[in-house]
Amino acid sequence: MTRFLLASLSLAATLAAQSLSNLKLEEILNGTAFASDQGKFLFAIRMDREPRLFLDETPGPKLVKSAEGIWTANANLETGTVHSFHYEVDGKKFGGRSDIPAFGPDSYERAGVPKGTLSEKIVQASKIYPGLLSDYWIYVPAQYDASKPAAVMIWQDGQGMTQREGRSQIVFDNLTQDKKIPVMIHIFIAPGKVGDKAWRSIEYDTVNDIYARFLLEEIIPEVAKKYNLRKDGYSRAIAGNSSGGICAFNAAWFRPDEFTRVLSRIGSFTSIQWKPGVIDGGNVFPNKIRKEPKRNIRSWLQDGWNDLENNHGSWPLQNIQMANSLKMMGYDFHLSFGRGTHNGAHGLAELPQAMQWLWRDYDPSKTTQTFDQEAEEKAKPLFRVNIVNR
Repeated sequence: MTRFLLASLSLAATLAAQSLSNLKLEEILNGTAFASDQGKFLFAIRMDREPRLFLDETPGPKLVKSAEGIWTANANLETGTVHSFHYEVDGKKFGGRSDIPAFGPDSYERAGVPKGTLSEKIVQASKIYPGLLSDYWIYVPAQYDASKPAAVMIWQDGQGMTQREGRSQIVFDNLTQDKKIPVMIHIFIAPGKVGDKAWRSIEYDTVNDIYARFLLEEIIPEVAKKYNLRKDGYSRAIAGNSSGGICAFNAAWFRPDEFTRVLSRIGSFTSIQWKPGVIDGGNVFPNKIRKEPKRNIRSWLQDGWNDLENNHGSWPLQNIQMANSLKMMGYDFHLSFGRGTHNGAHGLAELPQAMQWLWRDYDPSKTTQTFDQEAEEKAKPLFRVNIVNR
């Protein structure tokens, strides 16, 4: 693919030359090019007329034109979240992107931080889900000591976390090195198949205890044959995006004795597997939280106001309902609500914050803890919806 070398341009020194050289010519021409480094962003567009840059729907810094006809601007944007940009040319919107993540320092490789190791792919044949074959990988931090049992975190749709450039592994290494999270074994598990049929939604969106049993009776025991794992739910977390997000919450809901920490990003708390009178779907969870006995779980929820709206339900409204239900019932929870659409950019950008929040005050000498709602959260009002697009 053609790339446009920007070395001849006069640009702010805050961005590395390597990042600048990776800007693609076609993206510069169509107004979608940007480079970033720890919240420092470069935007570049090539056109004859002067464009105006908008960041997060508000006017951005003035663009400067080079001798080569490239308009550029630099901006410092908040890290740990996502942003959007576009241009206006002759009063009309042009180019731009949504969901551009701004990563903080814990999401970048650091000198002196040892890297964890990723196993080869392992295939699990299930008896709980007859005929189901599931791929999974094990990520082990460099600080793991086989003489000391390690905490455990299970990641749904884990096939997407096996590439180091995806940043999750980098975050785990940095936070473990800095003792901001405990030493833990990460299990990256992919949704399974029965023959050629994908079972992701059946596993993830169905509200019952079967998937929790699958993890507890089949996956974790296999990993425990290779690594020394903690056996207490206090030392286990479970995470996922979209249907994987409701899957994580569902497992903790039915087995709070085994999973006490939940990371749900763009969670599908909607009716995907709901069959009225037959089986529940994720749409029931806000009411279940309000009506059923409180579980001892800690939950970080993330979503954005541009998330999905379809025949299964409203992702943004359901996540707000989840947050209000958790708040009303005194749960230890956090809702991170931004501008994002249905993708993992925001959740990945804030991964360091979410991991530290989930594992805050972890004490390896304990096997239990009662999770209480933070005083700061108690003092806040319930979330309310303000319609702004009409």
